Amino acid sequence: MNLSELRPPAGQQKTSRRVGRGMGSGRGKTSGRGMKGARSITGYSKMRGFEGGQMPLHRRLPKRGFTNIFKKRYAILNVGRLDKLEGNTFTPESLMASGVLKKLHDGLKILATGDLTRKITVTAHLFSADAEKKIIDAGGKVEKIAPPEKKK
Repeated sequence: MNLSELRPPAGQQKTSRRVGRGMGSGRGKTSGRGMKGARSITGYSKMRGFEGGQMPLHRRLPKRGFTNIFKKRYAILNVGRLDKLEGNTFTPESLMASGVLKKLHDGLKILATGDLTRKITVTAHLFSADAEKKIIDAGGKVEKIAPPEKKK
């Protein structure tokens, strides 16, 4: 026995079907694809979710929800984070310059999570009621400013 004599077992290798080789072969003319229709042409590929022409499930189901184009997005900062920062006066501009905030969006909102242990002055567009109370109770000052103008 040598490598050149190795063969697969009998019946394992099937000869491929040769289509489009004349009328006498039994698979000539349309090459087994039938006469007309989507599958008869070259380059046919079925759409994902195709249901034989019936309206597909993903088009039968209703769309849900919507996006509110008037929604306001605020940069949010907690009182506990302000307590850890250096300085006593915080404005949106100073917080942006120090890298605490990346974008202001529609303004800065201060929330009450965390503890405040020192006097600070905070200038922002919005404050939660609890955040305002915490800052004032610690001896600090709260200054509200008008929301920034949107560029058109």
